[in-house]
Amino acid sequence: MNLERLRKRVRQYLDQVGGPGLVRQPLSKAPEGRAPALSPLQAGGRGILSRKPPMRPASLAHVQAPLRSLPTRGASQQYQSALFWADKVASLSHEEPQDIYWLAQCLYLTAQYHRAAHALRSRKLDKLYEACRYLAARCHFAAKEHQQALDILDMEEPINKRLFEKCLKDESGLKDPSSDWEMSQSSIKSSICLLRGKIYDALDNRTLATYSYKEALKLDVYCFEAFDLLTSHHMLTAQEEKELLESLPLSKLCTEEQELLRFLFENKLKKYNKPSESVIPESVDGLQENLDVVVSLAERHYYNCDFKMCYKLTSVVMEKDPFHANCLPVHIGTLVELNKANELFYLSHKLVDLYPSNPVSWFAVGCYYLMVGHKNEHARRYLSKATTLEKTYGPAWIAYGHSFAVESEHDQAMAAYFTAAQLMKGCHLPMLYIGLEYGLTNNSKLAERFFGQALSIAPEDPFVMHEVGVVAFQNGEWKTAEKWFLDALEKIKAIGNEVTVDKWEPLLNNLGHVCRKLKKYAEALDYHRQALVLIPQNASTYSAIGYIHSLMGNFENAVDYFHTALGLRRDDTFSVTMLGHCIEMYIGDSEAYIGADIKDKLKCYDFDVHTMKTLKNIISPPWDFREFEVEKQTVEEAGLAPLETSRKTPDSRPSLEETFEIEMNESDMMLETSMSDHST
Repeated sequence: MNLERLRKRVRQYLDQVGGPGLVRQPLSKAPEGRAPALSPLQAGGRGILSRKPPMRPASLAHVQAPLRSLPTRGASQQYQSALFWADKVASLSHEEPQDIYWLAQCLYLTAQYHRAAHALRSRKLDKLYEACRYLAARCHFAAKEHQQALDILDMEEPINKRLFEKCLKDESGLKDPSSDWEMSQSSIKSSICLLRGKIYDALDNRTLATYSYKEALKLDVYCFEAFDLLTSHHMLTAQEEKELLESLPLSKLCTEEQELLRFLFENKLKKYNKPSESVIPESVDGLQENLDVVVSLAERHYYNCDFKMCYKLTSVVMEKDPFHANCLPVHIGTLVELNKANELFYLSHKLVDLYPSNPVSWFAVGCYYLMVGHKNEHARRYLSKATTLEKTYGPAWIAYGHSFAVESEHDQAMAAYFTAAQLMKGCHLPMLYIGLEYGLTNNSKLAERFFGQALSIAPEDPFVMHEVGVVAFQNGEWKTAEKWFLDALEKIKAIGNEVTVDKWEPLLNNLGHVCRKLKKYAEALDYHRQALVLIPQNASTYSAIGYIHSLMGNFENAVDYFHTALGLRRDDTFSVTMLGHCIEMYIGDSEAYIGADIKDKLKCYDFDVHTMKTLKNIISPPWDFREFEVEKQTVEEAGLAPLETSRKTPDSRPSLEETFEIEMNESDMMLETSMSDHST
């Protein structure tokens, strides 16, 4: 019986997935929002078993397998046919270990995980051969029996294993099993480390998972799956990523492809670096248009806040490959930043129809409902589904926190952000949002601590610099706040003209506030006017400009700006209060004339009834014989600091700065600090 020919037939049927001898993943749902992951051996181009079928000495040594005479089956992937013949070969060869291994492979590929594990473990092959132990553990892992899979990988080898193998060689003249199957020990050990890391990840032990992935990569530098899990899940900080890259034995394990591997790894790591043209080594010329390289460049544009350029690049990728797994999260985040609701709606519908078991599909739906507003409950429902499909999907946890944050549910938002922080150790966004929530709950010390951690991860991020400046402003450190705001502004200017301008309006307004505190009134007015260019209809900006004019003694301009602010927001208590004071001061500075009252003097303004009643209560008979103060109740409701009171006489008038040393309600004047609204 020509068993070798039957063995080749089995491998032909299995060969359509990725080449003979490769340990293959089942074609199931794609994990982590990416395309179906290759096994470490597929990614590295190495196999546990050789691409040549093993030749047995003794009875089968004379068999010559006429490969060319066998019909090839194209892309048929006939797993059932392979299983049928693998079973027959195993019986005809009296259950030789390699034939049992291939039988278990066929059972694994047909999703019969427990049968495959039993075929190996009942014959104790998992204790004698590394490849069999790895496959048995993978079977239990695929069946979600994580602890049992870990026990198989971590079991101690029998003490007499080497003696047993040596006895087999001496008695039968067989070669060592590893050399006979032409297996690479480094590939087997790397595969085991990779699987162990996945098991630890499923058991929520991120520390040991990270260590296992590192070990897998050091044993086999071609094991891209381990590298991708480390980087795409943000399991390492930027410094740890650099240290890992330097520790890889590239020169030792790969001489010819060393330059290629270093370029590909570095290209994926530098997400916080400034975007630049990729310098392709001459030896690997042709990768400029590679989609993975373009996605890495787009991600750098995203983290540098150049969303329009990022959208341009991701659109090119999506046109060539409509469902590119690595591009989808970045593209979805960019659509949210640019407020492209229609495009996101269409994309999310396609993803849900085609990939309902992929978390990125429901993440897209949740982001859409989060973006359109007033649909936070719907957003939470779909984002929760994404985290249920894959509980380690960090972007969904961040968006889930946003759905609570927009409703001022600080505790629940922080709970989601803390979960994301545990999953995404190397990403600064969870730390940024946790600090933001602490800042909104007036816990500036904790806010400052988390902003510091975010800054250590992404020192060039203008969003983090802005939030650090806000904390310094709240602590009364005006010079420090000004420094951070100016640094953030410089980073924005370095991005170029393609930046989404309206996102930086809070920064310009905050620069105006801190300059006002430092009595740089001209500069403060300039910053507020720049903010008005970005968002013209903002009542808080008009109130800020009016307040600065009042401090400078320009009461006529101040009245004008406060009136404009009230036209945009009628319930602005600060503007109503300051408008009354400015009118009173303006009347006092102007020459009196007979037959004129306050309404005639301000005939250019058409006040509503509510404003007139308020002004009537504020404006009193001759101002220089009364105290200039605000009723305590009104001040407390508006959140304002009380005015300094002083007795006015015709001979001694207080200075303008003393009179108008009033603090604005920070919720009105200091614009919302949550301008950092990244979705991924």
